[in-house]
This record gives sequence, structure tokens and C-alpha cells, in this order.
Amino acid sequence: MAKSRLIELLAPAKNAETARQAILHGADAIYLGAPRFGARAAAGNSLEDIAEVVKEAHAWHVRVYVTLNCLLYDEELPEAEALVWELWEIGVDALIVQDMGLTKCNLPPIPLHASTQTNNRTVEKVQFLEKAGFRQVVLARELSINQIQTIAEQTKVPLEAFVHGALCVSYSGQCNLSHALGGRSANRGECAQSCRLPYDVLAEDGTTLIKQKHVLSLRDFNASEHLEALIDAGVTSFKIEGRLKDAGYVANVTAWYNQALNRILDQRPTLRRASLGQVKLAFTPDLYKSFNRGFTDYFLKARAPMNNRDTPKSLGEPVGVVKRVLNDRMELTLNTPLANGDGLSYVGPDGQFAGFRVNRVEETTVFPASSPTIKPGTRVFRTYDQEFERTLERHETRRLLAVRWSCWELTDGFALELADNHGHRVVKQFTYPKIVANKPQSDQVALQLGKLGQTRFVMEACQLDWSVDWFVPASMWSNWRRELCEALEQVIQLSYKREVVAFEQTNHPYPEERLTFLDHVLNEASRQFFVDHGVKEMAWAPEHQASTQYAEDTIVMINKYCLKYELGCCPNVASHDHHKPAPAWLVYQERKIRLRFDCKRCEMRLVMQPSGVIEGTAE
Repeated sequence: MAKSRLIELLAPAKNAETARQAILHGADAIYLGAPRFGARAAAGNSLEDIAEVVKEAHAWHVRVYVTLNCLLYDEELPEAEALVWELWEIGVDALIVQDMGLTKCNLPPIPLHASTQTNNRTVEKVQFLEKAGFRQVVLARELSINQIQTIAEQTKVPLEAFVHGALCVSYSGQCNLSHALGGRSANRGECAQSCRLPYDVLAEDGTTLIKQKHVLSLRDFNASEHLEALIDAGVTSFKIEGRLKDAGYVANVTAWYNQALNRILDQRPTLRRASLGQVKLAFTPDLYKSFNRGFTDYFLKARAPMNNRDTPKSLGEPVGVVKRVLNDRMELTLNTPLANGDGLSYVGPDGQFAGFRVNRVEETTVFPASSPTIKPGTRVFRTYDQEFERTLERHETRRLLAVRWSCWELTDGFALELADNHGHRVVKQFTYPKIVANKPQSDQVALQLGKLGQTRFVMEACQLDWSVDWFVPASMWSNWRRELCEALEQVIQLSYKREVVAFEQTNHPYPEERLTFLDHVLNEASRQFFVDHGVKEMAWAPEHQASTQYAEDTIVMINKYCLKYELGCCPNVASHDHHKPAPAWLVYQERKIRLRFDCKRCEMRLVMQPSGVIEGTAE
């Protein structure tokens, strides 16, 4: 029989409580930040909290990945090395890393995963990382399904792909805009999210095309309609972005993707989930009810509109359109019921994103708690569903492990077996007098053995292989049930095995012989890594400089997002209006960003000029 292919749903965890919600709602793996050196500086966790998470996760055979994915200074490498040993000792399954300097350290045999910030968007790059010893590669978000399939066909390393959450406008790891403008490095975990700011868009002649809109702020990623295609393309780990999101967000989104993957795997016997148990939800998950800026499937199929220029905040769930506005109320055409206490949002007549709380609802008439400036025809979104949030807060969801009981008679008593569907089983023999019962016992035995409420088990079958109905009192069945449940728990815990693999030093050639400052060389160990792999020339990362002053023509952002396409004047698209004035400048607080388009590579770049003005090109 062919070995089943494991599918992993990978959920984020801001802290220990969020990790518990991810596990409870169906994650096969979770990723969270270490006390230091993560790409989200605000999402660090203590070793004590991580140890507790590891214990809870491994009970379900859920893996725990820790992010050490920021660039490191030379003096930080010893501390990072010591931290890795501590993480290994408390049971962490793998590290997600960006800085190749870590691979030159004396590390325990812990698997290393290549962060998306290592810019993994070509076959050659993924092949290199696989040969170098990385045990999983996080793919760039900008890849299409066809590109992912091409990579999978030419590599064997497990591929991790984002399927949901916030999008950076830049290729991950290729953005220095935050560092250039304010000294806050995204590659050091301190991104100021300059892409979420409002900008003016100007034509070449200075005409204002767009005034104070968030033209670099992307909608959130949503690959929910492409999960089966991604599986077929070769993805094994499906990653939800959001290490700064709250527990409610993680619970809802994880539950949604857990159900979606299960529906696919139910029809695919060669695939199975990488962890144990099934989730019994107390609510119906809905992606629109959690934070979202509107959704896009990005480049999975083809380039499509992906910008939400009105706001970088959550749009929420589209609920209807304003029909009529009166003094203290408004009538809406609704596609879903509203409730008292809900939060609604809209884009006002001034083009600004605004919101209000619902004081009272009478069918389709809404009485707002304030007096919003809103006109008939305005689309309305629900950013806070009070009843949905209350349901989440009740914490009634359970993750359960289905088990089967089997009992057969022995010469001097009975043998009782408890087994799950993952190959874990325990059998115990009990000496007990044989007394013939005066009525059938199957239902009574099933009733007693099925009382599993204080455990995480749920009975799916109970079989008695007896020659006659024997009488055993309920108290004995209860004692035997507790004893076998405790034994099965121990078996499950002991059966979990971490991957143990030492990172061996290699010298196979890197795909390029010359590296720019975008290739993340910040410390001497990282420099030596690339030298060992045949790199002839390299530049230090911008963070290597004491000053944030950038040299002439330094690229501070590179991305696949194209503002000319977004505004409907791309010369490569027949349906676009090529007579429209093309965007030439972005302006933020009198700082100008120059845009130039040659449209051959569809990569928009922002380039620092000596004056401090930023210039951009699309090549």
C-alpha cells in the first residue's frame, strides 16, 4: 500500500492562548515567536509559555514551529544559538529562519525551515535550499498555482504556501522602505507598514489622479477556492498568516480551513491530516466575520485587482446597501440580518472610511448610536458581529479523538481493548468471575464505556465478542474505562516523535554568483555561508550600516504589484484604457516616490535618491 501523503494546516499564534485556540480548532501545526529574533517583534513568547504550548500541541501530534526569522548582527549570533538549544530542549519541532548565519552555528538536530523572507520564488532557489538541508520551504506569496507545481515537480522538500491573511505589497524580505524612511527594519521585525499609509497619486504633468488613498495597501489573501488545486500542485503545508491576530480571529479562520481541507481529504484516500482528532464546532466559521481588508486570490490564477485603497482597516462582512436615511434611523436593503450592538462601516461621501455602532434594529431599519454622514446607495459592511463574537467567547468547541472498544472473554475474566483510528491501542486483561446475565448486556456495556465526558475521547463503536451475555457491574466497567483511557493517553504521548536531523554543511553552488544588499547578508557567518556556496561578490544588507541614509539608486522595495495595472492603464492589457494618464508619482507628506514603467517584467521598484526623495521603477 502506498504511503499516505500528509497535509498540514499551519496556524499562527500570538501567544499561548491563541495557540490553544489554533490547536482546538483544527491546526496540524502552529508557529509562534521566540522571546527574541522573530520577524514580528511584538509577538514574542517566553520559553515557559512555549514549553506549555509544546506540551498541549504534542498531545494531539500537532507540531510547533518557532520563528527566528529576522536578520542577526554578529554579536547576536551566540545568544541566538543558545536560544535554539533552549527551544530544542523544551520540545520545539522546527525553526523558521531567514538569516543563513544561523546555519553556521553549533545547533542541535532541529529541522530548519526556510522563511518566505528568503525569497523563495524560483525552482533554482528551492532546489538550493533543499540540497542545503532545509526541511521545509515557505514559498513566496506571489507564485501562481502553475509555478508552484513546477517547483514541486523538480524538488522533494515539503512546500509551505500561504492561503489566508494579510499581504505585503513587496516580495517578502525585499522591502527596505520602512528602514529607509524611519530606521525600522522589516527584516529585523520592526516594520512600520509604510505600505498602509495614504498617498497622493500624480500624473507626469503633476495632475492629481488620486487624493489621499491607500494605493499600496493590498486586500487580504484568500485561497479558499483553490485548496484542492494547491494540493494537486504539490503543497503540503497550508499557512494562515496572522501572528499579531487575536484568539477569535485564529479560532474562526483555522476552523474554516480545517473544515475545507477535511471535505477535500474525505474524497482523497491517499491524503491524510498530519495530526490527531476531529473538531466539534460550536459555531459556523465565516471568513468575512474576522478582520479582512476585502479578499483577493492574488496571483494564484492570474493578475487581478488586489488593492483596497479606501482603508487599511478591516472592511468586515458586506451586509447591504442604504435605501433611505432619516433623522435618527436608516433603512437598508439587507442580505443578512443585523442585531443590536453590531458594528457597521462604510465609505462616506468624502471618500473616508467610517463606522458606527447599531443601537437598535427593527427588521431592515437601523437606529445608529451616533449620527453617521451616509447617503442612500452606500454599501454597508459589518465589522463587528456581536452574536458571533459571543459564540466564540463561550469556548464550547471541542477537539475529540474517536475510539473503539472491544471486549472478549478469557478463561478467568475479560480482555478489554481501546483503540483510535491512528494505530494507537491498549489491551488489558481483568480477572473477574463469570456470571451469566439475565438480559442482554450490549447496550449497558456501551453506555458505561461511552461515558468519556472528562476525557478527549469519543466512542464510535463498542463490540463484545462473548459466547453468552456476562454480567459485570457498572462500577467495574467505569474502573476499567478510566484505566484504559489513562493508558491510551500515555501511548499517544509516547508515540509522538520529533524529527531529529542535524544541519550538515554543504558547498553546492548558490543560484547566483553575485549578491546585492537585498540578499540578507548582515553578519560574518552569513557571508561565509554564501562564500562556501560559490558566491564571488556580495553587498551587506542595509541594516549593516550605522546610518539609515541610503546610497544613490538603492532599491528600497521590489514587488509584483503594479499600480499602472491597478488603475486600468496597463499597456499589456487590451481591455485597459491606454489613453488614461498614467501614474508617475506617489506623494506622502511632501515626500515623493517616482514611478517609471517599462512593463516588461511587471516588477515595481522604489529607488532611493540622494536627496532623500524616493524614486520608483517598474521593470
